[in-house]
Amino acid sequence: MSFCCGAECVFVLGFSRWAWKRCTYIGSYDSATWPVATAAEFSPIPRICRIILAVYEPDLRNPIFPPSNGGYRLNPDWVVKRVTYSETLGNSPPYIIYLDHDEKEIVLAVRGLNLRRESDYKVLLDNKLGMQMFDGGYVHHGLLKSAVWVLNRESETLRRLWVENGRCYRIIFAGHSLGSGVAALLAVVVVNHRDKLGGIPRSLVKCYAVAPARCMSLNLAVKYADVINSVILQDDFLPRTATPLEDIFKDTFIPEDRKLRDPRRLYAPGRMYHIVERKFCRCGRYPPEVRTAIPVEGRFEHIVLSCNATSDHAIAWIEKEAERAFKVMEESSGGTVTTAPHRQKLERLQTLEKEHKDALERAVTLHIPYAVALNEEEPGDVEAIPSSDETVQPSEASRSRLENSNWNHLVEKLFTKTESGNLILIRKEADQLSLL
Repeated sequence: MSFCCGAECVFVLGFSRWAWKRCTYIGSYDSATWPVATAAEFSPIPRICRIILAVYEPDLRNPIFPPSNGGYRLNPDWVVKRVTYSETLGNSPPYIIYLDHDEKEIVLAVRGLNLRRESDYKVLLDNKLGMQMFDGGYVHHGLLKSAVWVLNRESETLRRLWVENGRCYRIIFAGHSLGSGVAALLAVVVVNHRDKLGGIPRSLVKCYAVAPARCMSLNLAVKYADVINSVILQDDFLPRTATPLEDIFKDTFIPEDRKLRDPRRLYAPGRMYHIVERKFCRCGRYPPEVRTAIPVEGRFEHIVLSCNATSDHAIAWIEKEAERAFKVMEESSGGTVTTAPHRQKLERLQTLEKEHKDALERAVTLHIPYAVALNEEEPGDVEAIPSSDETVQPSEASRSRLENSNWNHLVEKLFTKTESGNLILIRKEADQLSLL
């Protein structure tokens, strides 16, 4: 009897400790050790959020839900294309292509999940653990299909806009929620097949995944951290939600080291920007602080039991808090930030590159499946923005070869099937495609 009572007390104490830690865990703990972001690197994010919000508007000249802090501040004449649900036919969420001459950017922005659209749920739920391999890792099957569909439809438009504007504009893929996963995989596919967009350098391809979905394995999330930037408002539930969804409760009881060893497990992509504005056992909101890092372990693994978990996912609220955070950064830096001084910008670029290299090495040290160090990676473009005559031009042979193939074919060429049905990366073919 005494043994049973003792065991029961141990169980109750253990469960109480676990419940206390779960109930008192807040979103800011995920980035407690991260450094603070600079105003210069964070400055594009409020503007990108406004472009994503513009996808929800049928007419920018007569907006229905303009942001309260100054409106959209976009030129309606620069909207090159607006694609709605009637045109996507369930293959992708709606999106726009916006040509920003002020910032020298071509932005393809994808809207988030529409709770009233069955097709969006089909894209989100079209995935099983280990279902889709890509580039030496795993990605979300439904989101990759959606990204390839968008590229088959819009790659010629993006290539034409980039060439017509002097081959010096950046191509930005941006999205919110469901659209963030589509945008992230758009960037990954384009980076691997840059010749299809006129030979654009890797340094001119960027992605901003706002309230990101988990869409790629850990080795890919770290590998593409120089291209993809994820923006998360404090307690947002989606970056912490396991994919596929049926694993959400099972994940609660799996140790983190075991999660890291599973190559099929999906994570939020790229470099993280975490906007923190609330503190434990404090009422109200504080001036937002933005922390940034390329985490390997502790990558938003804990579901936060918070009444703000869903409101922090809303794109309108993220845009508002990102704008507030940027203004706080401006005030703390002593003035309005337009462009960073050349020396400061170069130093920060070198710091970002070092953080990316350190994250890759950390992934190798932790024995993350398929993770490789930077010197083992295929060489990327880390130079400054080139002029039009410095841009790599696709050869005639590669151009003619790619004109007769679509994005589905290029993605499938990276893999072969074994007798057991498993997909294996063809390293030689991947190397050749990356050099096109």
